[in-house]
Amino acid sequence: MAVDGTTPRVGDGGFVSTGQLPRPEAVQHHLEAAYQRHRSVDDGKVADYIPALAQASPHAFGACIAGVAGQTISVGDATTPFSIQSVSKPFVFALVCEAIGPRRAGELLGTNATGLPFDSVMAVELNRSRTMNPLVNAGAIATTSLLPGSTVEEKWAHVVEGLSAFAGRPLSLDQDVYESEAATNLRNRGIAHLLESYGSIAFDPDDATEVYTRQCSLSVTAEDLAVMGATLADGGVNPRTGKRVIAMAHCRRVLAVMATAGLYEESGEWLYEVGLPGKSGVSGGIVTVAPGKGGLGTYSPPLDEQGNSVRGRMLTTQIAEALGLHIFASDVHPDVGAPS
Repeated sequence: MAVDGTTPRVGDGGFVSTGQLPRPEAVQHHLEAAYQRHRSVDDGKVADYIPALAQASPHAFGACIAGVAGQTISVGDATTPFSIQSVSKPFVFALVCEAIGPRRAGELLGTNATGLPFDSVMAVELNRSRTMNPLVNAGAIATTSLLPGSTVEEKWAHVVEGLSAFAGRPLSLDQDVYESEAATNLRNRGIAHLLESYGSIAFDPDDATEVYTRQCSLSVTAEDLAVMGATLADGGVNPRTGKRVIAMAHCRRVLAVMATAGLYEESGEWLYEVGLPGKSGVSGGIVTVAPGKGGLGTYSPPLDEQGNSVRGRMLTTQIAEALGLHIFASDVHPDVGAPS
């Protein structure tokens, strides 16, 4: 039995330690406190390089924690819809791991952080592993190209079905965001063709970019992101529906990539302060995963210079500290120093 009174369960790789979230009333208290503390922060700027995103309210702010037991606790604008954008990347990577296996996916897509912006072309040129990892745009487009299906519509159906399974409800396309993004995604199309020149994409580059653009335009809420994160935290089983989405063995691979590359150039700083796998998106969403415990979804459109939600990052940092979620944190074993 673990120190916290829980019994580690046996996974497909042996014993795994799960721990648990604090009592719901404690989670509610700390979530409310973090929300109230940061709701008036006015730093950052709403993304405008995709015109539809510029219409988001800079005052919107919501968060939700979903536990692996199925409970959800929310504050603020937790049910306000927004486009998932780059937060989709780890979940599509999970679907590809399920389709072709995590080892092959890692070989094809890479797992190292670039240290460069999410849409960097230089990263493609400078690194032998052209895609670098599934969470930057080059790697994400290559990831999407590996999805099952021989047509755009077949791959798109796989994305919708898979991400809906992660969220525990049907997700739909935000048509306005999709049209706005499709009209301005010249850089992503260029990246896809560059990947084709290196033989690093598995589908027609324009068609892969089309599926990827739709993928980023799926409409979600902070509550959806929390449940999606909790599904990764729960070994691939959605805690709301009880249905397995991906195999347990794939979750640790996805979370590892999120930990090293989920917040682009700030990934190291994020891991140092928050100590949890996370993924941000330019619409203002962040998903964070406490393995074995649950997921945290936040929404606040104003972004810092690296494209990460300012309020979302602040709230997540406070929650990770308050609830003791940092995966590198430890304490003295109770038997140390005890009389023998």
